[in-house]
This record gives sequence, C-alpha cells and structure tokens, in this order.
Amino acid sequence: MISIRGLTKRFDGAAAVDALSLEIGAGEICVLIGPSGCGKTTTMRMINRMIDADAGSIVVGGRDVTRSDPVELRRSIGYVIQQVGLFPHLTIAENVATVPQLLRWDAPRVARRVDELLALVHMAPDVYRDRYPRELSGGQKQRVGVARALAADPPVMLMDEPFGAIDPITRASLQDEFLRILRELDKTIVFVTHDIDEAIRMGTRIAIMRAGKLVQYDTPQAILAHPADPFVEAFVGGDRALKRLSLLPVDAFRANAPPPANAPRIARTANLRDALSLMLSAETDCAAVVAADGTVAGSLTLATIREALVVRA
Repeated sequence: MISIRGLTKRFDGAAAVDALSLEIGAGEICVLIGPSGCGKTTTMRMINRMIDADAGSIVVGGRDVTRSDPVELRRSIGYVIQQVGLFPHLTIAENVATVPQLLRWDAPRVARRVDELLALVHMAPDVYRDRYPRELSGGQKQRVGVARALAADPPVMLMDEPFGAIDPITRASLQDEFLRILRELDKTIVFVTHDIDEAIRMGTRIAIMRAGKLVQYDTPQAILAHPADPFVEAFVGGDRALKRLSLLPVDAFRANAPPPANAPRIARTANLRDALSLMLSAETDCAAVVAADGTVAGSLTLATIREALVVRA
C-alpha cells in the first residue's frame, strides 16, 4: 500500500532522513519511533507533502506522491496531530465536515457522514453535533480529530503523536477506541510516537529509527524477542519480556482443565501480563479464565506463561 524507497531529506546540510526504505502493507499500522530528531515526524510529513523530499520515492496505492498535487493529495489522506487543530469558530459537525465540503459533497451526504462518524467515535450526534471545541475535554477533541480525519473515507491515515497530550487514563481509553475503529475499517496507518509501550500496543509493525536511518523494522513481538542491536535492546527497555507478555492473549493459552475453586478470575480478553500480575498478587500459580458472561472457560497456569515466553522467543 505504501512503498518508500531511498527517501532522503536534509536540513542545513544535515540528513534528517537518510535513504529510508520500507514497505507498509494495506491495513497495517506502521509505528515510526525513535529518539528526538531521529526523522520519524519528517518521514511522516513527507508522505502527505507537508515537507518535500530531496530524493527517493513514496508510492501510495500505486501513485507516486512526490509527483502529485499537494492539496489534492492531502484531501485523500487523513491527518491527526497531537494538538488536534479544530477550528474554534466552527461547530463539531462543521469541523468533521471540512474535507467532504471541500470535495463538494451534497449537504445530505455530509450530514449523514458527520453523524455516522460521531457515533463511531462514541460521541452521540444529538449531543455533540452543535457544540464548539471549547465545550469539549481534551479526549473528546481528540475523538473529533479522528472523526474529521476519517470523514472522506481515506485509505491512508497519518497520526502524529495523537494521544501525546492526553492524561494516561484517557490515553489508554482512546488507544482502545482507535483499535476498535480499526477493526471496523480497512485503513493503512502511519503512526508516530515516542512511547515504546504505545508503539507495541498500537502497531502491527514498528520502524525504529536513529539519526535518520532505519535500525529495525518488524512486528512488535519480533522486535521484543530479537532486538537488532544494543541500541534497540536499550530502547525497548529492560522489561521487554513483560512487554512481550502484554501482546499475548489469555484466551490463546488457556487450558480446558477446571481451575481450583478459589482461583482468581481473569477475563478471556486480557493478556498474559495482566494474568501474571494477578497471580503474583494472589500468590497463586493458577487463574480461572472467564468469559464475558462470567462463566468459567478454563484455566491458566504460571507454567504456561513461562512456556509462552520460551516458545515465542
């Protein structure tokens, strides 16, 4: 879906992005991450020509964006930033409708799309449609920003630290919300963050950059299990075994054997890191795995969690 070849950008003679090449498949969430100044945001901004490349190519859906009209290109790529950038003098509906109106959609179609998207991001249209940005919380503004980026149904979305200015509890909720939306839609995402935990949680593939170069590009599981070099190993952190457990669902490792009567309960939808924390807190080596309706669906043991790390290494 997105093919980047030999992408290079220099500022004042220094390479911000240095001959970067990577492939992003349709429907993937590619997270760009690395230290400040590594070139991740510059790379993303070259995809929609907010910054022009000095060399190389960026092909999106078969089209070389370096040869496309920048204004037309930006209307076909969703863009979400940390500061949201809602127009303060426009209502929420008018903000979401910005791109469809530029594309000259008729009024009934625009109104339907606005209501559909507000519902998608869990903001009741009847409640929020006619409000102004000043009447919203930071998390609500970010939801509107996502809705606006989705308004014209773009195949590609760029997200630049979209949850960076949000408090930790709201941030986790928005991450879950965004992942829910992605399960319903077929979008290719380029996501910039400085937070390795967010990268692991959100990405299907992670591109770790350093000084404008790509150091490692792989799935979160593979990067945590096999860091490419000491820099990556240090960057992902000394607790990478626990991070790997957070990627593994309880339901994939539960046994059908019944748990002890007093075993603590863990949801099928939880991850092995949550299960390990529960077992350590309860001072037990077995947990009851429960379905959404509260019925026991099996058991999970501490030994199984240990084996999961070995098998996936």
